Amino acid sequence: MNPLLQRFHACRRRAFAGIAGTALAVALLPVAAAPSAPPVYFDWFEYRGRDAAFEMPLPAGHYRNPVLAGFHADPSVVAANGRFYLVNSSFTYFPGIPVFESADLVHWKQIGNVIDRPTQLDFDGLSVSRGIFAPTIEFHDGTFYVVTTATDSGGNFISTARDPAGPWSDPHWLPTIGGIDPSLFFDEDGKVYLLNNDEPPGPARYDGHRAIWMQQIDLARFQPIGPRKVLIDGGVEPEKNPIWIEGPHIYKRDGWYYLSDAEGGTGPQHSQVVLRSRDVWGPYVPYAGNPILTQRDLPADRPLPITNAGHADLVEGPDGSWWAVFLASRNYQRRHYNTGRETYLLPVYWRDGWPEILPAGKTIPYVERAPSWMRGEAAQAPSTGNFVHRDEFDGPALATEWLRVRVPKSAWADLATRPGALAVHPLAEGLETLRNPAFLGRRQQHLRFEASTAMTTPAPGVAAGLAAFQSEAYWYFLGVRRLDGDRIAVFLEGRDGSGATRTLATRDVAVTDALRLKIEGEEGDYGFAFDIGDGRGWQTLASKVDGTVLSTDRAGGFVGALLGPFARDERASRSE
Repeated sequence: MNPLLQRFHACRRRAFAGIAGTALAVALLPVAAAPSAPPVYFDWFEYRGRDAAFEMPLPAGHYRNPVLAGFHADPSVVAANGRFYLVNSSFTYFPGIPVFESADLVHWKQIGNVIDRPTQLDFDGLSVSRGIFAPTIEFHDGTFYVVTTATDSGGNFISTARDPAGPWSDPHWLPTIGGIDPSLFFDEDGKVYLLNNDEPPGPARYDGHRAIWMQQIDLARFQPIGPRKVLIDGGVEPEKNPIWIEGPHIYKRDGWYYLSDAEGGTGPQHSQVVLRSRDVWGPYVPYAGNPILTQRDLPADRPLPITNAGHADLVEGPDGSWWAVFLASRNYQRRHYNTGRETYLLPVYWRDGWPEILPAGKTIPYVERAPSWMRGEAAQAPSTGNFVHRDEFDGPALATEWLRVRVPKSAWADLATRPGALAVHPLAEGLETLRNPAFLGRRQQHLRFEASTAMTTPAPGVAAGLAAFQSEAYWYFLGVRRLDGDRIAVFLEGRDGSGATRTLATRDVAVTDALRLKIEGEEGDYGFAFDIGDGRGWQTLASKVDGTVLSTDRAGGFVGALLGPFARDERASRSE
């Protein structure tokens, strides 16, 4: 193991010393030692989505795209034991690498996470869009394998499980494998190959020049063996200087090895390409009809645009049909998308021995004919479509939709302190921290939405409420704090990438036992409101606030916005 990796693991072990059990258990069991600030209680959280794209009728035997709305980037899928399993990138969110199960590729239920223990990884000090990049899931001989990259936090690794719901193993690190986007291919002769994106074999000729490498691997020892060889240098048309060849997968069909990759970066030029060879080591010949998926050549002013399409993974269904999952984004104002990169599903058609996902010039459909084996009608909420979803916080554990920013070091959220309510114990960290703030977020899944909650009034020295979070540099916080006497302040804070937190609005009102907060979005316009139970209903604190602050295009990185409860202990900062 190289010295840098050794130092990383030593720091990780020290950071997590004394934290035992799974992260979900840590976060949901009663707190052993009460924090210095009293908790804030949230009685419920409600999310409403109402996008125009989801209002179109759904004919019998059809489904809606995306199949996983809200940021679910870099999907990978595998068929196993009569089911399908899918994983996504999670970057520095925790629990990490969600694992979904489906019987028909349309209806997905999250059943676990690969990274669910604080001892597995540490993301402190990293921006939100670092961490876990592009996991790939495979199944062979009774074992599930997920191979991925912990960017800036350890490198490439493999985790295994007999049950995809978990528990998953600690990372088996691959210190000799650089780059990102690793995947595994199990050949019929028993050999296993590791593919990944990395720097080209010689000096890079241009920015974004990358290569796809392959090496055999001994999975009994998690040890790459034999020579490492370049399968693609640059892309399918190297004379055009293609950028960011990545996300490689190999499939075998009718004696051909098919190598499929993403090209063009994860923005508007994103695409999927395919090559094939009679030998696993190549040479691989590109398909004359490449790319087999893209939206980059369509008019920018088309209605309800879907962009950024690529990073596909293919799977065969029980009826012999093939299907592709891939990422794409739903934009407003042409370039903005607060919902991030989502997971889509389309059939794959084989033409003259080549796979095609979408013909050139065709838009990705919001409604598509379902796989032949889907039973009944598509009922995909709350994964996609328009719906109302309410969490009453009355279960034994938090729902799988809730995410934390980086790995928690203490049990600051639980459902046991006050049964039927979520207790959030304030931390000193604000949303701008590169550590773990006391914020629980669920994905924004719609361009038009409302997110609301009922909560107790925070104790003196504590600010709490709802946050709309894109990254540590781009967020809004609709908060409440106590003032002198029987008054509270309802306020709106925000960061827009300038490095400074600004107070955008504030209102002094009477203390109340019936406090509700609401954030709503209409594409690039966000509104923030409160209700103190005085009969006046919702009162607007701020309207038409710039929602592009929460756009991936503006903030950079690879994630979408999250919405949810947040609590901050302000006593130390006020005493300074």
